[in-house]
Amino acid sequence: MDEYLAGLITEEINQETLLIDECTTEQMLLLLNHQDSLVPAAVAAEIPQIAKAVDVLYHVLKNGGRMFYIGAGSSGRIGVLDASECPPTFGTDPIIVQGHIAGGDSALRTAIEGVEDSTEEGIALIERCGVTKKDAVIGISSSGSANFVIAGLRKAKELGAATIGLVNNKNSKVESVCDICIVPIVGPEAIMGSTRLKAGTSHKLVLNMLTTCTMVKLGKTYNNLMVDLKASNHKLHDRSIRIIQASTGVNAEIATRYLNEASMNCKLAIMMIKTSLDAGQAKQVLDQCGGSLKAAIRLCCKVV
Repeated sequence: MDEYLAGLITEEINQETLLIDECTTEQMLLLLNHQDSLVPAAVAAEIPQIAKAVDVLYHVLKNGGRMFYIGAGSSGRIGVLDASECPPTFGTDPIIVQGHIAGGDSALRTAIEGVEDSTEEGIALIERCGVTKKDAVIGISSSGSANFVIAGLRKAKELGAATIGLVNNKNSKVESVCDICIVPIVGPEAIMGSTRLKAGTSHKLVLNMLTTCTMVKLGKTYNNLMVDLKASNHKLHDRSIRIIQASTGVNAEIATRYLNEASMNCKLAIMMIKTSLDAGQAKQVLDQCGGSLKAAIRLCCKVV
């Protein structure tokens, strides 16, 4: 028996759900819902560490670096999910935020559990990605013991990259190879051995925070509006129109006209309406302000 694994809180038997297999359907659901309700408080306790991580990621991306999620199993899938949602949500290049799972893309659909033990593959991934001191690597592992993650973080650290860990156990093996370690203690899972439950939920919440707050700091929103989206389908086109209307007060017809003039760039359309600049001029000021719509408007108009 591995003493390290045996001592993990995520491997303990949950005393509150011992007889879940004797429950009615509704009773089971109430048990799971109660366990899930404990996760936000565990994440909230880690906000100081999450804030440190966001500031590091902001610095990395602002200075031309990239961020990489690495994980195995459920943790890896959640990392890939968060990374894949950044381009449509914030208009980022897919290379800026990347998610990698042990075993490659096929592991997204089919569990390849043994690969999390591969130190060699963790190192090889970092080398294949060309990680440098300009980048940040976020390793995700509920147990904090996945060799794939530990080796990847260690290699990234050797290369000078910022390293961030996300685990669910104190004093984990991951912690020793990280600059910052985020450790939401969610306790034993409702079903012992299934860290896709509370642990997985905590990972989703933390990754939401990391990317969302980093992108807000990078000027990817205007107030709380997602202005950097690209109107690439019917839903996003409709959403862009509504965002333009909400931020400028124009009607749908005018919003649509400016969106077309801005080549489906929602942020640029708002800038044009707010400042009366043409597309080229508006883009030039936005670029000058690092893409921050609010800063660009203030530069032109002195008031938002």
